[in-house]
Amino acid sequence: MTHFDRDVARRTLLRGAALGAGIVATGTGSAQAAGTERSEGGEIWSGEYWAKKGDVPLWMYRKRLGAPKRGEPALPVLFFVHGSSVTSRVFDLQVPGQRDWSVMDAFADYGFDCWTMDHENYGKSGRTSGNSDIATGVEDLKAAVEVVARETGQSKFHFLGESSGALRAGAYAMVAPERCDRLVFAAFTYKGEGSPTLTKRAEQLAYFRSHNMRKRDREMIRSIATRDKPGTSDPAAVEALADAEMVFGDQIPTGTYLDMTANLPVVHPEKVLSPVLLVRGEYDGIATIADLEEFYNALPNGDRQFVILPGTAHSLALATNRHLFWHVTRAFLTMPTPIAT
Repeated sequence: MTHFDRDVARRTLLRGAALGAGIVATGTGSAQAAGTERSEGGEIWSGEYWAKKGDVPLWMYRKRLGAPKRGEPALPVLFFVHGSSVTSRVFDLQVPGQRDWSVMDAFADYGFDCWTMDHENYGKSGRTSGNSDIATGVEDLKAAVEVVARETGQSKFHFLGESSGALRAGAYAMVAPERCDRLVFAAFTYKGEGSPTLTKRAEQLAYFRSHNMRKRDREMIRSIATRDKPGTSDPAAVEALADAEMVFGDQIPTGTYLDMTANLPVVHPEKVLSPVLLVRGEYDGIATIADLEEFYNALPNGDRQFVILPGTAHSLALATNRHLFWHVTRAFLTMPTPIAT
């Protein structure tokens, strides 16, 4: 791991314009000439990449301490997988007048090589006529992982998915266990039984079956943070996310909503071989504790944890108590190797 001067002021970040610096190169696996940000751990380097899934371009983004250099020791890779209604911006949230909202910045400071992507029909990635369901997300991850492997020289990676992003990550882990190290499933749902959120969502099942896109306006984005327990997220952070998301329009794919209301389970615990951390917000309505316990108890790897975070709801990335989420995730990803097994 490369070490930097740790005496700089905490998170004196040169954000905004720095993130837009450089010229985007458009080949598969090619990186932007990126800007840097000042962090407690030194300079956070960022780069843009592109993967190709057939003819579909998939936008990828990377953050780490310092620009990658040939021959340096590899950093552990953490790949963030976004959910149904927002893009990967949720993992690199910049809130005017506030600090410590970007989970990618936090884990770059912790020493991880952080990656994320926009799935098909999301954000900067290519548009198709499909509905971007969980199976499509798995194919996206297959293409993205090849870029990560080529750029880092590593073959196994940690994955962190939130909401349907956790389903995407879990479904990918079933088909590519050789690529998966430790898995963090936040706001996960297994069978969906007893879920108030999914019961309400299922009222639109006929629409999800007949339409590949749905309305996603500013009010809908706000509801992610308020539908379960108002007050568990900072309104300024939610508005900042809405600002970032509305750049991409007010339509979003229906595929993951269809899967979560009609096709669960899409992740089968007996096929997930990696260590798993299940993280649930205390007030999250996407899954009951019983639903998650059933999944947890069927996981074959004894290296597993189930954590409920107080004062949080569905989106842990947007939570006022997000630092609790960062803490348990960091602890799980840095577990020492067991001596006795």
